[in-house]
Amino acid sequence: MKLFSTDAIVNVGVVGHGASGKTSLVSMLLQNAGAVNRLGKVSEGNTVTDFDEEEISRGISIRSALAYCDFNNKRINILDTPGYNIFIYDAKSALRVSDSALILVCAVNGVEIQTEKVWEFCREYEVPRGFVITKMDRDNADHTRALDSITKKFDRRAVLIQLPIGREKDFKGVVDLIKMKAYVYPEDLSGKAQTKDIPPEMMDEAKKYRAKLDEMVAESDEKLMEKFFESGTLDEKDLIEGLKIAIRKRNIFPIMISAATQNKGGHQILSTLTEIFPTAADAGPFTATKGDGKEEIQIKSDKNGAFSAFVFKSIADPYTGKITLFRVYSGSLKSDSSFYNVTRGIQEKIGGLLKMQGKESAPIEEAVAGEIAAVAKLKETQTGDTLSVKENPITYPPVIFPKPAIAFALEPKSRGDEEKISTALAKLREEDPILKIERTTQTQELLVSGMGQLHIEIIIAKLKKNYGVDVILHPPRVPYLETIKGTADVEGKYKKQSGGRGQFGYVKMKFEPLERGKDFEFSNDIFGGSVPRNYIPSVEKGIQEARIKGYLAGFPMIDFKASLYDGKYHPVDSSDLAFQIAASFAFKAGMEVAQPILLEPIMNVEIIAPTQFMGDLMGNLSGRRGRPQGSEQIGEMIAIKAQVPMAEMLTYQNDLNSITGGQGSFSMEFDHYEEVPAQIAEKVIATHKKKQVEEE
Repeated sequence: MKLFSTDAIVNVGVVGHGASGKTSLVSMLLQNAGAVNRLGKVSEGNTVTDFDEEEISRGISIRSALAYCDFNNKRINILDTPGYNIFIYDAKSALRVSDSALILVCAVNGVEIQTEKVWEFCREYEVPRGFVITKMDRDNADHTRALDSITKKFDRRAVLIQLPIGREKDFKGVVDLIKMKAYVYPEDLSGKAQTKDIPPEMMDEAKKYRAKLDEMVAESDEKLMEKFFESGTLDEKDLIEGLKIAIRKRNIFPIMISAATQNKGGHQILSTLTEIFPTAADAGPFTATKGDGKEEIQIKSDKNGAFSAFVFKSIADPYTGKITLFRVYSGSLKSDSSFYNVTRGIQEKIGGLLKMQGKESAPIEEAVAGEIAAVAKLKETQTGDTLSVKENPITYPPVIFPKPAIAFALEPKSRGDEEKISTALAKLREEDPILKIERTTQTQELLVSGMGQLHIEIIIAKLKKNYGVDVILHPPRVPYLETIKGTADVEGKYKKQSGGRGQFGYVKMKFEPLERGKDFEFSNDIFGGSVPRNYIPSVEKGIQEARIKGYLAGFPMIDFKASLYDGKYHPVDSSDLAFQIAASFAFKAGMEVAQPILLEPIMNVEIIAPTQFMGDLMGNLSGRRGRPQGSEQIGEMIAIKAQVPMAEMLTYQNDLNSITGGQGSFSMEFDHYEEVPAQIAEKVIATHKKKQVEEE
């Protein structure tokens, strides 16, 4: 396979709201560049980047996928990302290693909720970006309405560099405002446009938008501003050079036009990516820290520098094993060599390097600065790790993901599958950083946490298809917590004497509340040795173990301080165990008087539905103890934001479907914990105490 230099590599993340046409656009680009020999379609399940069985059956992207093509003597690495709310954070990982982004906006719906989210991801990572208005062949498609929504939501510097020729079923091609040429496409899905003069009826509109483009490019460069004032326009060469600089500096966000399923607009998008979008050599410098983590440094994208890379994704393939995807930021890495994993503090040997084309791979000899490559069967390396050389270790900042929003309990249908399920879940966790797996100390349940019910359902489906494990899924568990509102000054005593050496431990302790989010604090206030120093850790351990089991209903106790200020010991009978038990008795006594309360997770909820259902939806939220946080009109849809207790959202999908006739969708993210109202708390506590008794 041909290798490309850093200045000939273009890394672009394709992002946007769910169903905005990302996978279809990527399929069009690959076909137009000759990387594949047919136009893949989501409806037919034959696209390069939606290759997972769950993606094909559901018709949505659930994880980012890497593809590549060569065009105009450049290598374009394309990261096709999910757009649905529960999977959107995989797009964040992709943008972390992208040097530019194409944000897709549907010509019918305009800017949508997740469009705003990926824009914020781009801002966080300072990614240069442009837009593609998609689905121009659909009924009610309107590029001017989509343009208006882009400039209002994001930035007036978002500017058209193409105009559509026709609209809806009559969409035929685009006018390139840089070259001032028209490209008209046949109806045979070949993607091979004919270059023509701009239609006379469009010339005035084309000149108007070209003048606006000239002006905005000139504004970003003093020399070009002088030329613009002198002649009132910019020639093609100056415009291209000015756009290169303006896009890289994020001063201009170019907007293109397409209808991917009709294979219209792809060639012009490829030309734009290779002619005016930044290459890997234009990117950076990249912020990192030296091995000790104290000194911040800037890394240049240079093949001749010391090797460094960032692992942004892992794929758990049940047949070939784990595949690790990484972006090289500096230096180069060759096949059959090794690297130093700074995050893990280990040296890892690698076999052959790979280029991923969806699920397919091809060997490459070397990955230079700017390249996105893969390697199979690494033993220790995980997503988020920094790879470097041992003599010059550096660390790149990891991607910060949200906490899971909801948890379900799993159990294998067959007892013999218990070990098998743990192994399979661990592999799936490697490719999904948000997925959380834990076993509760109270009930010994295996909990799997994710961003929503669909997220967990897909995990269950993968367990069965990829690893042959059938599981029973129990209702979602609300992660209640406990805390205290008052103070307590108590004692805890454990004494046991039944022949031979006895057991003795005695402590006096104070308990007091802490600010929300402080978790737990232990203070050793012993003076004079009433409790020997070697037993102090045992006292803390006793409190820690007791607080995890909780007091009211078996939920962990948080946000309180435990202070040990006095006690007694016996030179023969005292032991670590005795003081652990004494501390647990003190905890129990303290909780009886410190006004323990129950806390519940409060979620930020976003609901998207047709406007006519707003009244019913608001009423339903009110009945769920929801607090409206505002609403926003998005075309014919309404976006409602509210804060709602998680416990009230567990059955929401059914109500939403019933109210909107299946036309609504919602997403939620954890925000904070609040005290549960007394009447509801009583019911929750009674239910969980009953369950504890049944399980004993």
